[in-house]
Amino acid sequence: MTAHPDTTSSPYADSADRVLLDLGVTADGLTDDAARERLTRSGPNRLPTPPRPGVIRRLLGHFDDILIYILLASAVLKAILGDWIDFTVILAVAVINGVVGFVQEGQAEKALDGIKTMLSLDAQARRDGQWRVVDAETLVPGDVIRVRSGDRVPADVRLLSATNLQVDEAALTGESVPAAKDPRAVDSRAGIGDRSSMLYSGTLVATGTGTGVVVSTGADTEIGRIQALVAGVNHLDTPLTRQLAAFGRALSIGILVMAAVMLVIGRVVHDFELPDLVSAAIGFAVAAVPEGLPALVTVTLALGVQQMARRNAITRKLTSVEALGSVTTICSDKTGTLTTNEMTVRSVVTAAGEYAAHGLGYAPEGHLTRGDATVDPAALPDLRRLIQAAGACNDARVVRDDDGQWTVVGQPTEGAVATLTRKAGVDLTEVRRLAVLPFESATKYMATLDDQGSERLIRAVGAPDRLLDRCTHQLAADGGIEPLDRAHWEAVIDDLASQGLRTLSAAELAAPGQETLDPEDLTELVFLGVLGIVDPPRPEAVQAIADCHRAGIRVKMITGDHVGTATAIARELGILPADGDPDTVQALTGAELEAMTGDQLSARVREVDVYARTSPEHKLRIVRALQGHGEVVAMTGDGVNDAPALTRADVGIAMGIKGTEATKEAAEIVLADDNFATIERAVEEGRRIYDNIRKSVVFLLPTNGAQSLVILVAVLFGLSLPLAPVQILWVNLVTAITLSLALAYEPAEPGVMSRPPRKPGGSVLSRDSFTEVITASLLIGGATLVVYLVERAAGSPNAVAQTAAVTMLALGQLAYLFSCRFLNSSSLTVRVLRGNPVVWWATGALLAFQLLFTYAPFMHSWFDSAPIGARQWAFTAGLAIVIFLLVEGVKALDRRRGR
Repeated sequence: MTAHPDTTSSPYADSADRVLLDLGVTADGLTDDAARERLTRSGPNRLPTPPRPGVIRRLLGHFDDILIYILLASAVLKAILGDWIDFTVILAVAVINGVVGFVQEGQAEKALDGIKTMLSLDAQARRDGQWRVVDAETLVPGDVIRVRSGDRVPADVRLLSATNLQVDEAALTGESVPAAKDPRAVDSRAGIGDRSSMLYSGTLVATGTGTGVVVSTGADTEIGRIQALVAGVNHLDTPLTRQLAAFGRALSIGILVMAAVMLVIGRVVHDFELPDLVSAAIGFAVAAVPEGLPALVTVTLALGVQQMARRNAITRKLTSVEALGSVTTICSDKTGTLTTNEMTVRSVVTAAGEYAAHGLGYAPEGHLTRGDATVDPAALPDLRRLIQAAGACNDARVVRDDDGQWTVVGQPTEGAVATLTRKAGVDLTEVRRLAVLPFESATKYMATLDDQGSERLIRAVGAPDRLLDRCTHQLAADGGIEPLDRAHWEAVIDDLASQGLRTLSAAELAAPGQETLDPEDLTELVFLGVLGIVDPPRPEAVQAIADCHRAGIRVKMITGDHVGTATAIARELGILPADGDPDTVQALTGAELEAMTGDQLSARVREVDVYARTSPEHKLRIVRALQGHGEVVAMTGDGVNDAPALTRADVGIAMGIKGTEATKEAAEIVLADDNFATIERAVEEGRRIYDNIRKSVVFLLPTNGAQSLVILVAVLFGLSLPLAPVQILWVNLVTAITLSLALAYEPAEPGVMSRPPRKPGGSVLSRDSFTEVITASLLIGGATLVVYLVERAAGSPNAVAQTAAVTMLALGQLAYLFSCRFLNSSSLTVRVLRGNPVVWWATGALLAFQLLFTYAPFMHSWFDSAPIGARQWAFTAGLAIVIFLLVEGVKALDRRRGR
């Protein structure tokens, strides 16, 4: 949809009269006929639904994966062999993988639906000279509307007038307190958080009233622009997905090449009959394809999802579980993520000095101290008078909800003062308000006339500079009155601001007998002191950030807040050095980002850890620039302004309690407790999961490698096949459903969060792991050939020799399982027998299945197996122990070479 062609490009920077002129309207709004005509041109005031591929195309898209191709190829080969049971199982695995992906898709589309829920349903518009309630979808550029406390802004609006108007824009800007609005034009370079002359669609009016003219509707609004960003951002594959895809391609090429070599040698050198050669080639392909790998990865990830859910991290996409483990950079929003999003008075300054207020959030729990000593405000007249005045000249209150959580009813800043009053035990029951001057954005203060027992007082609370202008005296430390020392208070205010604190001051004046209150009465006030207020860091986030740094993960704060507040909080959190020089802080603002080229941002993006006053486009640029350096980026947030960056990041993490629906739908992981520390625990879980996937891959491949080797050697040397294709399928099946799954339950190895993130790219198999896979394949395959040839030389029937060979394969894999429990350390330790009881359940299941294979008559007819004696069991068990020791020897050599 397009706005009216006369709409100004920067209405916040033009005067209200100029905007009305450009839109071709007056302050009386539109007529019904004009509104209908404009609606035809601009379209409805709603977010458009982007086109989506058809259901069949989207479903088939989830089968476009090399591992799925391998599964389908395996199913076809098994159908050719007439093994319909395994054909059905493997085909079911392929279909389930595709269906799960299909069900989980469409997160960007759901994010758009979440954004739509933020739009207003109706609006008050001036039509034909009268105020009417109209459907918000019928608003057009040029409509004059009005809003009041509690309304959701229905479109992007240029203010014409405002009375005490404050708007909660946290979802767009990340600001933790409502923004004061004023019709006066602002600088054309102002960021979205500084455009005080604008109201944006989807934001909430906190207090006051205002009128304005609609300048943008539908897709042309700020929220519509964010929707377009979300729709235009493609999800990136996770590191594991990329690694498995590359591994699958390499494996497919290897299978084709080896099958071709085997066919040529079998035909040219040994003159095999074509049917025998085709049967051998099919057996080789079946042996080489690790059809259990996708299912194994899926099961491991699913178990990780359950574990993360117990740690308050709800996973919406399986692969994101592992992706967290490879994260190198976490980009975090500040408000509500690193901080509590609950304003708290931290510092109270009177003429006597500075007092520290303890306790976080709106819970009235805590105390006040000066130095290391706890103080009683009732015994200190300077402290008591300041808190009493601030508490009385205040319209907010804190209440406890049904869940026992303390919340504020009213403005967050006033809620912080109400909480301080209760912490200090200051009694306000005797205070009776006689008159009030509400807070105005123009005056920046609120004033009351209070009757308090035997005295009547004028009290004012507001911006320190505005109250200092109206004060001639100050409250002394002993409770007396002394001349105002303005220079001292300005120094105090600057010091608090440098700490990232918002400042609020209070003043009062005795007014005996007064009944009314006018602005002219606020002269020659007595300045009482200053309150320093902050949205405090979560205590657990400080430790979590330290743990991330120890794990080699950079944490970057990206916020819509002011740079001073952002850097001060970043120091407290440990994102920036606590003793760093304020003049050399590595921080960038949205305006500075806007002026940077892509190359300039790329050159600085890794060294800068704080980004302030950012817009959705800025966050998106930062994430892309980091990914351009090969960083694996996790992005956290709770506002709709975070949705595009969450969609683009390798892992998007949304806040579950205070996050918008749009943010949750755009993210892969939702934090049930809105706690940054949960991210650190989830990263640890992700690293454990990746380790277990790697262990499973390293364990699974020698099964296929050994089987392929046996078939290949038999063909190359013209021997009868030691393993029938159906017996190969048996080994694959029995190890996949028993031993392979055991490694998914492995606990985290010691020091998992003390090592740096794995390097982006590369293979799921490291060089050492590849060496181990080759070694195990050669050892298990060689032992299987030896057992078969020894049994044939001893005169055993072919069925007995093949059964002994199958037993060797199974026991060899069992021995190798214990070696795979510790890839980075020796398994020659008693620890290998403890820590994962599932290993022993899997061992028992494998032996039970193998006994069934060996001695059940119906298995003999299905798999051409035969009973074997104690000699064969002892021989194969002994070779399995030798395999375990030799693999451990190779691991020891690799570790020594890596030092």
